[in-house]
Amino acid sequence: MSWEAEADLVVVGSGVAGLTAALDAAAAGLRVVVVTKDAVDAGSTRWAQGGVAVVVGDVPGDSVEAHVADTLDAGGGLCDPAAVASIIADGPAAVARLRERGAVFDPAPDGRLARTREGGHSAFRVVHAGGDATGAEVERALVSAAGGLPLLTGHVAVDALRTPDGRVTGLALLDDDGRPGVLRAPAVLLATGGYGQLYSSTTNPETATGDGVALALRAGASAADLEFVQFHPTVLYTGPAVGRRPLVTEAVRGEGAVLLDRAGRRFMTGVHPLADLAPRDVVAAAITRRLAETGTACVYLDARPLDGFATRFPTVYAACRAAGIDPVREPIPVTPAAHYACGGIVTDGHGRTAVPGLWAAGEVARTGLHGANRLASNSLLEGLVMGARAAASVVQESHVPATTLRESGFPATPAPAVPLADRTTVQRAMTSAAGVGRDGAGLAAASDAVEAATALAVPIDRAGVEDAALTLLAQAVLAAAGTRTESRGCHVRTDFPTRDDVWQRASLEVALDEAGRPVVRTGKAVAA
Repeated sequence: MSWEAEADLVVVGSGVAGLTAALDAAAAGLRVVVVTKDAVDAGSTRWAQGGVAVVVGDVPGDSVEAHVADTLDAGGGLCDPAAVASIIADGPAAVARLRERGAVFDPAPDGRLARTREGGHSAFRVVHAGGDATGAEVERALVSAAGGLPLLTGHVAVDALRTPDGRVTGLALLDDDGRPGVLRAPAVLLATGGYGQLYSSTTNPETATGDGVALALRAGASAADLEFVQFHPTVLYTGPAVGRRPLVTEAVRGEGAVLLDRAGRRFMTGVHPLADLAPRDVVAAAITRRLAETGTACVYLDARPLDGFATRFPTVYAACRAAGIDPVREPIPVTPAAHYACGGIVTDGHGRTAVPGLWAAGEVARTGLHGANRLASNSLLEGLVMGARAAASVVQESHVPATTLRESGFPATPAPAVPLADRTTVQRAMTSAAGVGRDGAGLAAASDAVEAATALAVPIDRAGVEDAALTLLAQAVLAAAGTRTESRGCHVRTDFPTRDDVWQRASLEVALDEAGRPVVRTGKAVAA
């Protein structure tokens, strides 16, 4: 190993959940090191546009109970009601703490915080910053507040260090030049985001390759709800493209924009009581059906009736203008794209996984908040709440003696080979077979394609670590999606179009078998 260091807590990821946890843990006196494989602000947090869904008591007719009800309704019967109630109830305090750390939200004329409404919400409860640049402001504030924390940029986490009895005691890392290192700690918190890069087109940045879920699975943790990949209904369409695509925030529809097909007809009326503001899974599925019916590549978002579009939505306006579109004078071409992982590493209400010494928070984790479909703008909220809870949990855990850390040993030398497939092959297979509409034959064919492209190899750099993670996530998502023979939330099976609340109202858990392959097992049924 090129180097070795110790800390009390290692946080992997520098988004809303990771930095919130790091700041809280450091304030409690822990030696904290934040590790990120890219620049500190390169993750998904800064790309979030809509805002933070939170009830602070100043919107007449709204309530925490209403926010809970909207979340449960959007989640398709798979949310954990206790987790939903608890996390949402802690939202106001979490947002207040974020504001104390310097985040500035847009004010309303009466001096309160400005609000918008997004799909699935029954009230205007989403606070925002910079119009449609909420994530950028959240990230700016947290990075500024974390300025004094030790930060390792350009270092990717390869594997967890473990004692013979399975406790996590640190991480094996690679820097941008492929040099290895070891960071020992009695607590590791994964806050690495989701896995949108499983798909050819996504709203996610290049960092979203599922590294944290893969690392946790290899360390002995389980994951759940992996099949529920949320596709955002409105991503700017500029022709066939791959990689990160510009998002057109749902708040544009919240302010009054409507969806049109190529003939200029509204098509969400009658599909759902909330029409254009239906939950994301409903809108994405409706758009996909209309595209198939009309043989077109996109639908249109008509925001022309909105006043002050460029001021209210500067990020969307700039993206449209860069593509040669004037949203003030013409409808915006949009199409769905992979957006958010509703599932992830299974944790309790404090971010603990089943593996001692390992925590997870944010999009990488599955707390039970999102179920089969995330309610808009609950993601930043979850990151704030669960990042703080995970830090508090780490602080409360009994200290692991330094001798235990030293006895955990280095990772095997040479490093073990892991299944690894070509990234483009994985993305094509997932895009063609595991998008908004899926069927058993397509899922099986995609699994075969990934398997045929997979070989054992030793990751020697960031790209290799990411490709190995994407390979494992593809296998796990396809296995879960093939097992769930119903349509629910983000998971739409064209060969099983109805929802089955008798036999399948339960989460599917995924763990690795002795050969390192993902195996699906049925989790506990979700209480009504």
